[in-house]
Amino acid sequence: MDQIVLDNVSRDYRVGSTSIAAVKNASLAIRKGAFVSIVGHSGSGKTTLLSLIGGMVVPTGGRVLFNGTDITVWNSDLLSEYRCERIGFMFQSASLLPILTAKENLLLPVAFRTHRPADSGYERRAEELLRSVGLGDKIDAYPAHLSGGQQRRVAIARAFMNDPELILADEPTGDLDEETENDMMQFFSA
Repeated sequence: MDQIVLDNVSRDYRVGSTSIAAVKNASLAIRKGAFVSIVGHSGSGKTTLLSLIGGMVVPTGGRVLFNGTDITVWNSDLLSEYRCERIGFMFQSASLLPILTAKENLLLPVAFRTHRPADSGYERRAEELLRSVGLGDKIDAYPAHLSGGQQRRVAIARAFMNDPELILADEPTGDLDEETENDMMQFFSA
């Protein structure tokens, strides 16, 4: 079975009296474990497409299926649980909270989990993920003390924190030098 299916999905936005089609009649199927890149010009709807798959926006037409279930009919509570427990997001910007350390930024998604065992080892997992992206020496650093590339690597590690079934990455290596980009692509495929 395909993990993600978009069935004739569209998303329109209104700007004043004008309707803009960000995504128009998109259909695709993605198998579990597949590594897929969505490419296109700036403004072509790539971020909107990821937002549709992630349940962050509702399509104006069509269906989005996750493991055979239509998420477009879910209420906001089910969509929140889906985003928190089954999806790992990497946004175009690192989106780190400046008052939290690197480790605390990784622990933030855990706070929103519905099912969270008392002794879950999340702090240890956060530290291991930060080491995995080459930031073992920055665990207690605040975003203001990290370079743009280091902040990006914290965001990459955060996407894996809840051990999601699916990672949605919007330009995940945009702030990285070529060598670090290669390291992070290896991390994704590990």
